[in-house]
Amino acid sequence: MTLRVGCAGAGYFSQFHIGSWQRMSRAEIVGVCDFDRDKAAVTSAPAFRTVDEMLAKTRPDILDIILPPAGHAGAIRAGLAAGVGAIICQKPFCRDLKEAAEMVGLAASAGVPLIIHENFRFQPWFRAIKQELDSGSLGDVLQVTFRLRPGDGQGPRAYLDRQPSFQKMRRFLIHETGVHYIDVFRYLLGDASHVYADLRQINPAIAGEDAGYVIFDHPLGTKALLDGNRLADHSADNTRRTMGEGLIEGSKGTLTLAGDGAVTLRPFGTQTHRQLLGPDPHDGFGGDCTHALQLHVVSGLLDDTPLENLASDYLGVIQTEEAIYRSSETQRKVEVKAHGQRFLQTQK
Repeated sequence: MTLRVGCAGAGYFSQFHIGSWQRMSRAEIVGVCDFDRDKAAVTSAPAFRTVDEMLAKTRPDILDIILPPAGHAGAIRAGLAAGVGAIICQKPFCRDLKEAAEMVGLAASAGVPLIIHENFRFQPWFRAIKQELDSGSLGDVLQVTFRLRPGDGQGPRAYLDRQPSFQKMRRFLIHETGVHYIDVFRYLLGDASHVYADLRQINPAIAGEDAGYVIFDHPLGTKALLDGNRLADHSADNTRRTMGEGLIEGSKGTLTLAGDGAVTLRPFGTQTHRQLLGPDPHDGFGGDCTHALQLHVVSGLLDDTPLENLASDYLGVIQTEEAIYRSSETQRKVEVKAHGQRFLQTQK
C-alpha cells in the first residue's frame, strides 16, 4: 500500500518534509498548499492555496501540517472533517496548552492518530545514546548536559536570511528550540518532575530570550542541564548539525556527543574512548531526522509498530515549557504537575 500525503505549508522547513516524502517507496505527495501558491508548486503534485481545497480534491491518507502554531488548530479541524487517516503536526504545537489539549481530544474522538513532528529525538546520535543507556553500560545515569551552541544569533540580521519570524518571537530560546531538548531529555530519562530556569536576552535585535540555563529533575534522581546560547558556536563544520555538544555521565562511564555527530563511550576510571557512532555524513538537517520520523510514522500506520510523539503524550512537553518560563520569571524551582495523558484526565 502507498500512503497519500497532503502537505499544508511551504515555508522554509517544508523542504525537509517534502524531500523526505519524495524519497519514500510507501508514500507519495498528492498535494501541497500555501497561501503563496507559487511556493506550493514545489513538486509535480497539484498546488493549492488552502488546506480545505487540497483536502477536498486530493483526499490524502496523511495530512502533514508544516504551518506556524496559529494555523495548527484550523488545519487539524479541516483534516478531521475530511476524514484523513492520520495527522502529523509541526512544533511548537498549537498556540497554547488549552488549544493543544482541545485538538488532542478532537483527534481522539475521531480515532485519528495525531503525531507531533518533534524530530530531534530521531537524530541518529540520540537514538544511539538511548540504546546505550538501555543496555545499562553506563550504570546509574547521574546527569546529562547539553550545550546548545548554533552560533546563528549574532547581530541585527540574526535569523533574517533563514527564518525571520524568530526575531519577533516573545518566547524564543525555549519555545522554539529548547522544546526539542525537553523532549530529548524525556526520551532519554523520563518526564521531568521539576525545573529551574534562568533565561536572558543578549541580542537586542530580537524580542525574546536567546540564552539561559535550565535544570531538570528526572526520575531516580537524575539531573539534566540545558545550557543554551544561540550567539555562541561550537567546534563543527556545520554548527546546525547537532546544534551543540552533549555529555551523559553515569556511575560506570561517560558518553560524549561531539559537534560532528559522533558518540563515544569512556568507561569509568579509564582514558579509553570507544566510538559507538561515527561522524554524521548527512549534508541536510539534523542527521536526516525528518526522514527518520516520517519513516517511523509510515511504519506505524502500515506495519502497526508503536508510534512515538503522539500529541496526547506531547502535552507534557508543553507543560514543562510553561513551567520553565514560570521558573525564570519567579526565580524559583517549579513543579511540573501533570504530563500528557494525566493532564487530560485532570481536565475531565
